Amino acid sequence: MIYYLLIINIITFIIYGIDKYKSIKHKYRISENALIILAILGGTLGAFFGMIIFHHKTKKKKFIILIPIILLLWVYILVSF
Repeated sequence: MIYYLLIINIITFIIYGIDKYKSIKHKYRISENALIILAILGGTLGAFFGMIIFHHKTKKKKFIILIPIILLLWVYILVSF
């Protein structure tokens, strides 16, 4: 489980960086739903740090609200087990 979470968070962080790059270059973007799904699948910390470091999706209410909620749910799940 630790390896899975490590890998999914690294992948999510990289994907947020790629999407930010594509945003700057006005290229075809990664869908917001795909970014949220990566967070739901366990990449929440990667999404959170990607938002902060790349300054990406920080003005979108959907992300400002959902990412911390998903993070709290993952913390609850991990602490429960």
